[in-house]
Amino acid sequence: MTRTPSPSLLLVLGLLLAACGSRPTPTVVTSQPAAPAAGPETEAVADSPAQTVQSTSDGGLTQAGQLPDPNGFRWVQVATGFDSPVFMAETADQSGRLFVVEQPGQIWALSEQGETSLFLDIRDRVGSRANEQGLLGLAFHPDYVQNGYLYVNYTDRSGDTVISRFSSDANQADAGSEKILLQVDQPYDNHNGGHLEFGLDGYLYIGLGDGGSGGDPLGAGQALDTLLGKLLRIDVDNGDPYAIPADNAGGGQAEIWAYGLRNPWRFSFDMATGDLYIGDVGQGAWEEINFLPGGSAGGANFGWNYYEGTHGYQGNPPAGGDFVFPVAEYDHSSGCSVTGGYVYRGHQLEEWRGVYVYGDFCSGEIYGLLRNADGSWQNARLYDTNFLISSFGRDKHGEIYLVDRAGGIYQLQRQ
Repeated sequence: MTRTPSPSLLLVLGLLLAACGSRPTPTVVTSQPAAPAAGPETEAVADSPAQTVQSTSDGGLTQAGQLPDPNGFRWVQVATGFDSPVFMAETADQSGRLFVVEQPGQIWALSEQGETSLFLDIRDRVGSRANEQGLLGLAFHPDYVQNGYLYVNYTDRSGDTVISRFSSDANQADAGSEKILLQVDQPYDNHNGGHLEFGLDGYLYIGLGDGGSGGDPLGAGQALDTLLGKLLRIDVDNGDPYAIPADNAGGGQAEIWAYGLRNPWRFSFDMATGDLYIGDVGQGAWEEINFLPGGSAGGANFGWNYYEGTHGYQGNPPAGGDFVFPVAEYDHSSGCSVTGGYVYRGHQLEEWRGVYVYGDFCSGEIYGLLRNADGSWQNARLYDTNFLISSFGRDKHGEIYLVDRAGGIYQLQRQ
């Protein structure tokens, strides 16, 4: 999703993105089909960890002592019929609804009763002509029950990033209620980032890529006078349109909280510990997962474009530079575009408690990452699939879902 795939994959994506006009309402699968485990679409695998990197910081709680045997679990389709879905979210309103974000500019609500309804339609202002443009992110305010606020990240008709707030009632968001919080010029049509999420500190975090092209020609990753190539943090409960938390990283752009990112395609906070995981898409050789323990201070530098993963890429890093290197990485023999996921904190699959689930958009491979008590990591490929993994998701119970850009939503379930 977030780097240039092979020509054959681009053809598939072009066909997916070409869908327009009227179409059937997406469908919730009430009688679940047989899961595609150990078949042509999904195959459980068990291999050696792809990468193990030592860490001395305390990342918080993990319940599982080892990665689970993937053969005991399957990805079951729970909804289908979406137009280029790229994300799934849930609210804290206890309704049990799931919200699926479509790249062209619509958000659909899926109820626990099996009903599907259009929640927000902003196709009139979203630009999604290029592969990495469109409506890319959604986050509900922690006090959504009281204020009805939701936040989106999209590229407009000029290709620039827009961070906006919308208001909603119990059933639907008001497309006319948009309040634009932040706009960022995008010099190219790729590497837009697109994710946003509230941390346990109540602040809104926003991921932006380095501006695009290839190799970071603008030097944005290491520059503190641009918002590109950064993780931003803003206080949406104060100021107009927002305030800056006092302990941000500083520099020429006050919104910056961390930097040195190429194209963060999905980051998330462990809902039990506040630990931060970032899937950062690589250039031509390495995909990476970055990690910061809960409560970390702002100012982390993840290294791009001095480094691609743990490997030198371009230029000479300054002597004594303090870089945060990835806790897991894989080369392009296993894929070409990492999709960050979530730490499992549900109750149905105790073998997965504390496991961070992530994947690769190009290959469809799904990985598990688990932090050991001594600070080291277990990381292994668990599934081979045919999914175009544009995102993962979680519900109010902490159960894990997968978003297939071909149109389906899948839940990890026990065999």
